[in-house]
Amino acid sequence: MSADWSEVTLGSVTTWLSGGTPNKGTPSFWNGDIPWISANSMYGTRFYDSDLKITESGLSAGSRLAPTNSILLLVRGGALHNRLPVGMACRDLAFNQDVKALIPDSNRLDPWFLLYWLVGNERFLLDEVVEETGIGAGKLDTKRMQALQMKLPPFASQKRIAQVARSIDDKIDLNRRINQTLEAMAQAIFKSWFVDFDPVKAKIAAKQEGRDPLRAAMSAISGKPDADLDALPPEQYEQLAATAALFPDEMEESELGEIPKGWIVSDMRTLAEVISKGTTPNKSDIANAKDVPIVPFVKVKDISEDGEIARGNLELIARSIHESLLKRSILKTDDLLFSIAGTIGRTAFVDNDLNESNVNQAIAFIRLKDKLDHFALCWLTLRSIETKNFIASKVVQAVQANASLANVGDIPIRLPGNDVLKKWNDVVSPLILEYRARLGENRALATLRDTLLPKLMSGELSVTALAESAGGV
Repeated sequence: MSADWSEVTLGSVTTWLSGGTPNKGTPSFWNGDIPWISANSMYGTRFYDSDLKITESGLSAGSRLAPTNSILLLVRGGALHNRLPVGMACRDLAFNQDVKALIPDSNRLDPWFLLYWLVGNERFLLDEVVEETGIGAGKLDTKRMQALQMKLPPFASQKRIAQVARSIDDKIDLNRRINQTLEAMAQAIFKSWFVDFDPVKAKIAAKQEGRDPLRAAMSAISGKPDADLDALPPEQYEQLAATAALFPDEMEESELGEIPKGWIVSDMRTLAEVISKGTTPNKSDIANAKDVPIVPFVKVKDISEDGEIARGNLELIARSIHESLLKRSILKTDDLLFSIAGTIGRTAFVDNDLNESNVNQAIAFIRLKDKLDHFALCWLTLRSIETKNFIASKVVQAVQANASLANVGDIPIRLPGNDVLKKWNDVVSPLILEYRARLGENRALATLRDTLLPKLMSGELSVTALAESAGGV
């Protein structure tokens, strides 16, 4: 540590705010325009928005506003067993009682430095200031945390150190936003083709009105009005016409209502080789295992709303347990995951780095017979609002809400002919491949960031030395 660094307590350079929850039975408090952050919203290190929003009256009645550039820190919840959800409020955000807002002293502590100090000390903080509550969740001891010593370089140095991590996080954040766009594009195509049947219905309407059905379908697929189709490059026009020609111009009845003529109603069970779930080893098995825990063990709390699996602090189990007691639920690359207990409907897929990992009993996994043809269709089906509504109608409300493996197998899938399915994969698979590549890049970037942070934050590695080692000036 350099001579011009000082040691302070975290509490002496921050102000802590507590949040709250507006009365859920008061409609006027909800569905406003103020994002409301809870444990379920806290993935990544930057918070812009949330699925839940409150109104100004809801803010006044039960919550609190975290100002832009304050740090939001989860202090209570199941996630605290394995990770420390923390991030920058990139705009004014409301938050609930499981979250604290840390406002740094603007004269002494740079907010980004504080963020990365927390990220860089995650393992230490989890070990030292998180207590078991006895109800399946952890609780952060805020008084102990506020008393922690932190090494504080001069303000200008704080900014330079934070900028190193922030530049890495900028790329992670950009990738995450691009992935949101990629999935939105894939979901829009999925909804148009497999839920709303836009190309088919466009053909039917055109026939009834005496217009060209093919061009009507081309407009529905491309989103371009008929008048603009002729301006397309010839090759693109021909490809669009060929795609539109694959769709029928009639609908027929099915158990799910009308579907395009020639299509069939299938389900996840029919397309799957295996639909099963994991289990949790008992404490005696864990204690008696002779080998070191090395196999990642995925739980619902590790899966974000965006479908990412938080790799950094996954629980590990012994391979001897993994290959014996838990052998039924050994995961393979491209398995689809769907949570069936607690927070129901979280979805993810198994990438190469989690091949041969395992899951607990709250997660169902689906191993498809034909991954090449059906992966994209089944993944987007699982993430669709139609599936969420379908599963919600089947959920058994008990001490903990749960769905069954039978419910997962019953998830309906509208299957077109092979020609439409092939074209669908030609269109959507590149989006998903890029999506997966960016997830992998983000994991590598996060590892780099988390390797550098402890050394930078302790003064062991200077920004100047880092720049020189990287060929900088």
